Amino acid sequence: MFNFNIKKKLTKISEVLTKTSFTDEDFIIYEINEFENSDARRLMIQGEEYYIGKQDILKHKRMAIGEDGELTEVKNLPNNKIIDNQYQKMVDQKNNYLLGKPFVIQGENKEYIKLLKKQVFTKKFMRLLKSAGEDSLNEGIAYFYPYYDEKGNFFFKVFKGYESKPGWKDRAHTEMQYFIRVYKTTKISNKKETEIKKVEVYDETGVYYFTLDNNKLVPDDISFRNHFYISEKNINKGYNWERIPIIPFRYNNKEIPLIKRVKSLQDGINTILSTFENNMLEDARNTILVLVNYPGENLGEFRRNLAQYGAVKVESDEGVSGDLKSLQIEVNADNYKAILELFKKALIENAMGYDAKDDRLGGNANQLNIKSMYSDIDLDANNTETEYQAAFEEMLWFINCHFANIGLGDFENEEVEIIFNRDMLMDESSIINDCKNSSEILSDETIVANHPWVDDFEKELERKKKEKQAAIDQYGNAFVTKPKDDEVDEE
Repeated sequence: MFNFNIKKKLTKISEVLTKTSFTDEDFIIYEINEFENSDARRLMIQGEEYYIGKQDILKHKRMAIGEDGELTEVKNLPNNKIIDNQYQKMVDQKNNYLLGKPFVIQGENKEYIKLLKKQVFTKKFMRLLKSAGEDSLNEGIAYFYPYYDEKGNFFFKVFKGYESKPGWKDRAHTEMQYFIRVYKTTKISNKKETEIKKVEVYDETGVYYFTLDNNKLVPDDISFRNHFYISEKNINKGYNWERIPIIPFRYNNKEIPLIKRVKSLQDGINTILSTFENNMLEDARNTILVLVNYPGENLGEFRRNLAQYGAVKVESDEGVSGDLKSLQIEVNADNYKAILELFKKALIENAMGYDAKDDRLGGNANQLNIKSMYSDIDLDANNTETEYQAAFEEMLWFINCHFANIGLGDFENEEVEIIFNRDMLMDESSIINDCKNSSEILSDETIVANHPWVDDFEKELERKKKEKQAAIDQYGNAFVTKPKDDEVDEE
């Protein structure tokens, strides 16, 4: 059948699921079905949909109590579906706060740092990392996959959380036993596009490729590949990493998407705005009409005449004069505004973001007020950074193997620190003064690294070094103090 390297490790699971023979194919299909029907995956998809504006308010129906006392849909009333996407704002805010600026790489081996910056952690990688940060917020987790392209270049790609089913060896999710990726794509056959479902299974022996058809795994034309290939004497030779080449980037240690915290609040904001506009558009229903002795047959005819002519005829019957009175219903906009502000404030607090219009920024905002405003988002970013630091540690293992593969050296034992530059509003003048006052205590490297105008402290130190050298070359020893005649040693 298939030569998966997971069958021998899953004996207990197979015994629980069935007493008959349980093949690798059965297990993979079981895992796929369980994952696709899980609440965790539903939440991941919900986070993605809410981010792009596909929210529950779009399915909203106007309901009213019918003749039988049950709620029935009313189609002749305004049914606005307004989306004020505060959730997307929170995702972008938190993602840009942690990953909006390029991170800093520090280490003792300067040659190793240069290789990392030039060959791996390029601007293209920074863009990919920011995209993965968005996915981890929406889905709770995103996965990096290291690979070699057809030309032998080393790259990373990102797998979506809702397409990925990892098999963990432990509850802490630190070591992976296998990884299943399920995604949809299109196939062109007879000039027609048809949607098909592809399956990729990663384990220590390589990658297996299938098409899922009627709950059956059909091997692709190329059904198996090693993790990567290296050309040796014009022959591509396959190799495998010592680990499964999947690196998880978690939003938090529980892998819980941000949407789980704020979905009800986002729905509340949309409902308030939509209801307010519905009430404003119901101009004819803002007034309750009290009708006496109308000669028409039914209220529908009366409403039509009122809308068409702006007038209505009444008559007297048995001494009772016809009349038309009204009870005015006012839409109080202040009530809606107050509730809307409560919802938005609650959403920001539950998302652990910050309000850019916070009162603490008014007047002469100092650094303490700014830090207070950023306290929630900073606390949440600490949790995410802890997960990302662990992911980078695993990523560097693959990068070091790559450097060894292409003969750039052995950097396995090199210590590297990844420092995220958080995009926080700051009182620059106060920080610059602190840097100046610390010049006799701290090194130039520490001061430059913490200066608010510096993104890459190593480049800035190199510029300062060149400026000093240029000054020496230009003026020579003009500013060097010469010894006095009586201080010159006679010898």
